[in-house]
Amino acid sequence: MNEVCFKNLNEKEPWSLATYEANGGYSVWKRVIKGEFTPEEIIDELKVSGLRGRGGAGFPTGLKWSFMPRNDDGQKYVVCNSDEGEPGTCKDRDILRFNPHSVIEGMAIGGYVMNASVGYNYIRGEFMEPFYRFEGALKEAYKAGLLGENIFDSAVSFDLHTHLGAGAYICGEETALIESIEGKKGQPRFKPPFPANVGLFGKPTTVNNTESFASVPEILSKGGKWFADLGVENSGGCKLFSVSGHVNNPSNFEVPMGTPFKDLLKMAGGIRKGKKLKAVIPGGSSTPVLTAEEAMSMNMDYDSIEKAGSMLGAGSVIIMDDSTCMVEALTRLAHFYYDESCGQCTPCREGTGWLYRVLKRILDGNGKIDDLDLLQQVGSNIMGNTICALGDAAAMPVESFLRNFYSEFEYYIKNGKSMVKDNV
Repeated sequence: MNEVCFKNLNEKEPWSLATYEANGGYSVWKRVIKGEFTPEEIIDELKVSGLRGRGGAGFPTGLKWSFMPRNDDGQKYVVCNSDEGEPGTCKDRDILRFNPHSVIEGMAIGGYVMNASVGYNYIRGEFMEPFYRFEGALKEAYKAGLLGENIFDSAVSFDLHTHLGAGAYICGEETALIESIEGKKGQPRFKPPFPANVGLFGKPTTVNNTESFASVPEILSKGGKWFADLGVENSGGCKLFSVSGHVNNPSNFEVPMGTPFKDLLKMAGGIRKGKKLKAVIPGGSSTPVLTAEEAMSMNMDYDSIEKAGSMLGAGSVIIMDDSTCMVEALTRLAHFYYDESCGQCTPCREGTGWLYRVLKRILDGNGKIDDLDLLQQVGSNIMGNTICALGDAAAMPVESFLRNFYSEFEYYIKNGKSMVKDNV
């Protein structure tokens, strides 16, 4: 998805329309405009590909597109979720920086399939370079006649707009994102009704992740089976993984689904300073943490990571070496979710505050053994009791940190200091 994928690379401007078209870009879109694909054929090809949403939920893209009541009268919308706020995730930023036209083409194809003539790309507010890069690509696409009304004198029309967020993590949730585009406070909606029926401005809307849209042109160019065969069963294609933390070469890596974690770790240069692997968060901070032993036995696909005890999520792999204090790490995560809770649901609004304050008390040396049971209790009271998944995202790390590293928390409470730092 980034610049290294191009064969005829213009090193100065890999994001340009000229570079994209030199590598086959917009060829599928032009075929779509000529009527070489029906919407049903595109949906079927996406289903064959096994492409699952790359934003975290992992819902099958072809199935999601089929939910849109495309033949109903009235306006419909396609929305791209580029609000990449999950700690540890930075893949969508690079797609927008180095290959923005793939997103534009994917969204345009999606608009055709779902009979939606307007699209919005919602970009995280702190990501100004990707915002300007995508805006530049949009201008190129319009100038080349690839977007707009009656494209190439056809009956196909598609207009695409960029919407810049204001840095709220909650707006990564699709209905909160929709509220934000409408100019309202970014808070999740009750579901049902789902966006496919009542979405942006009350109209049918389909929301997909940046990487999901960017994958569509290549799938239609080479075929769904080609894409599916790149990965493994139930996890088709390649996937971008953001590897960060205690590695020598933190970066984004595009690898086939099913790649062993140990191979991905090698690509990232291994653990820095010759230290040992201690823990891995495989899918972003909201997914359960794994021990080194659990992580080294898993492959990077949905089923394998679930079997290991966590989730693939957005593919945000956070590496922690044996110098990491798990009490400090969890307290920092808890503060993030406490700070980012929109406050709409009482279990999340109050529960995230309780989690952070109890952990901070332990970190300050004032913890009690009963606090560990209290953390578990508060987490269980949050899980499943909120409108969106932010509450669950705050509770799952607490449960997994305590399950896998209980002795560290117990030691910290009894001694008022970190087991790790005490043993250095």
